Amino acid sequence: MSSDETPRGPGPRPAAVVRAVAVVSGGPLALWLGGVVGPEALLRGWPRRGSTARRAVSATAWAAALAPWLHVALVRPRLLTWGSTAEEQATAYPGDVERPWFTTTRAVTVRAPPSEVWRWLVQVGQDRGGFYSYDWLENLAGCRLHSADRIHPEWQHREVGDPLTVFPGYATTIGAVDPPRSLLIDNWGAYVVRPTGPHTCRLIARSHAERNVGGLAYVAFVELPHAVMERRMLLGIKERAERNAARGPGPQPSAPNASYTM
Repeated sequence: MSSDETPRGPGPRPAAVVRAVAVVSGGPLALWLGGVVGPEALLRGWPRRGSTARRAVSATAWAAALAPWLHVALVRPRLLTWGSTAEEQATAYPGDVERPWFTTTRAVTVRAPPSEVWRWLVQVGQDRGGFYSYDWLENLAGCRLHSADRIHPEWQHREVGDPLTVFPGYATTIGAVDPPRSLLIDNWGAYVVRPTGPHTCRLIARSHAERNVGGLAYVAFVELPHAVMERRMLLGIKERAERNAARGPGPQPSAPNASYTM
């Protein structure tokens, strides 16, 4: 997720922080490190002896050298806009900022009413319903969570300023809440539920990277795992909402229709 959540409480132990950073940033760090070591190995002809070993190292070095470029040219553009339409990418949503370094817009179609999607979305949080993503990976980083498979009535209310725990000892806050249409999480991004029919909607995730050192660090070490986890989060909410919708209606939050501007 975002790299600058607000700390709350005593904070996690240093060992827990190191563990979380290693899990979150290990993949991107290996990607960029391979882009440096791979060309070096090819230029130096490592290893100098043993044809079998040399061929294996050469193939690995080529893969490592090309991986960062393939990621930037082919993978990253897809991850930035995964599932979203050109219209959704051009639409302004809550929390948008002026002149960001770049914007991400990811989306998924949900065959359930917006109110059903909202019930799952509003209960996100490490100390609530989890994040509906890869729990095993979250817990490998020390999050100690289990994504909910049912609606919890006690988690259905959010207000501006409420803490949203991301990691034990670290939290951000709710920046804006407009049920059942949008939830803005400070230092993270917005989740928007847009109706597309009587029983279907789009769940849209929008976030930004600032033009500063924090934004650069985010791109280098957090953006890739964040994209993978957020994609799974959108799909996790979709699966739960569609399953519940197929069972029948439940308690619904009421709100008038809203529109977002271009």
